[in-house]
Amino acid sequence: MGRALELAREAADNGEVPVGAVLVKDGEIIAEGFNHPIGLNDPTAHAEIMTLRRAGLALQNYRLVDTTLYVTLEPCAMCAGAMVHARVGRLVYGATEPRTGAAGSIVNIVEHDALNHRMAVTGGVCAPEASLMLREFFAARRKNGGQSE
Repeated sequence: MGRALELAREAADNGEVPVGAVLVKDGEIIAEGFNHPIGLNDPTAHAEIMTLRRAGLALQNYRLVDTTLYVTLEPCAMCAGAMVHARVGRLVYGATEPRTGAAGSIVNIVEHDALNHRMAVTGGVCAPEASLMLREFFAARRKNGGQSE
């Protein structure tokens, strides 16, 4: 999670919402990413999606079986759905997302009985650090009239 927090800071430094993600397989980082929808003009360029795309290329497989995704913020429905389709084995996230969280806050896509894959979930890992980074980012945006520093 430490590396995911570093990536979240990199996102913030680039004017993006500070979310970072790291995918690990057999104790080794396979891929990583941070939020980049603003810079790429791509609404799907969330940290998780960027990481899953890179992992698929690195492993030469769209199935990411026996992997763990560490992300600083509870995934949204899009990202949670992509994790299910990729067959990620475990999700570890930092801060909960009460407005759009799809790993238990508003819906639980990653453990839904109707879907063909479920993953183990651990939430709240490094939550104070992840939450503080998000609060500071949005406070700075409000102070600057909606623009990042």
